[in-house]
Amino acid sequence: MPTTTTSETTAAGSGTFQLGGDLPVTRLGFGAMRITGPGIWGPPANPNEARAVLRRAVDLGVNFIDTADSYGPHVSEELIAEALYPYPEGLVIATKGGLTRQGPNRWLPVARPAYLRQQVEMSLRRLRLERIDLYQLHRIDPDTPVEDSLGELRALQQEGKIRHIGLSEVNVAEVAHARTIVPIVSVQNRYNLAYRTAEELLDYASQENIGFIPWDPMATGKLAQPGSVLDSAAKDHHASPAQLALAWLLRRSPVVLPIPGTSSVTHLEENAAAAAITLTDEEFDNLAKLAS
Repeated sequence: MPTTTTSETTAAGSGTFQLGGDLPVTRLGFGAMRITGPGIWGPPANPNEARAVLRRAVDLGVNFIDTADSYGPHVSEELIAEALYPYPEGLVIATKGGLTRQGPNRWLPVARPAYLRQQVEMSLRRLRLERIDLYQLHRIDPDTPVEDSLGELRALQQEGKIRHIGLSEVNVAEVAHARTIVPIVSVQNRYNLAYRTAEELLDYASQENIGFIPWDPMATGKLAQPGSVLDSAAKDHHASPAQLALAWLLRRSPVVLPIPGTSSVTHLEENAAAAAITLTDEEFDNLAKLAS
């Protein structure tokens, strides 16, 4: 029987995952990149709405919020603290460092040890935290040995300023090498129903029980054209193609932690409703075939 979604569906329906074996998070999280200005630069057009989105996410059962020091830069982290501090028990805020900003939609990797240490300290201050539960290397810096970058994060972890360490935009070989330096509990790559180049990495993460955080999770591209398999399946579930794309990700592997982002409370509630969608085996397989 098709699942009917409602605006009151909570993220709890997506289940939980234990990051690092000891940090439970709702599998359907919230990505806080879009609560900034155009080009992920500067403040949002409506800061009050951005803060309302963050509060509503928590109301909807989300306990995993993903951000980065480069979102704004700094704007996303500051808004999170303004909206949610003092934080409710169990809320996990993941942030990232290692990308610098030169303007709207411009990003340059810098992961020198001294720079990463500075960014961790500044993120702690902006987020009003004593320890960051998940700190992710936003990009491997081609000009800095990864051993140096991760070695500094390991030192910060030993100092109690970071709980767990993750990586972003990496391949299997890079993750395997990183794990010889420091425990890695998550990877974050672009992955969605229409863009599946990270399949090998996802399979590796599933095998090793590493959290896989797909960014851009709701992209459907041409797959959602009227009359398509995705469009028809969405109508059967009284849902949107984007909601079905999220449901497909949640079904793809128990380590997948989608982080759909938005600056709208209405869209946030629609995203949360995807947690209530149950795909049949046939629907999952048919959707999986679309990208290929």
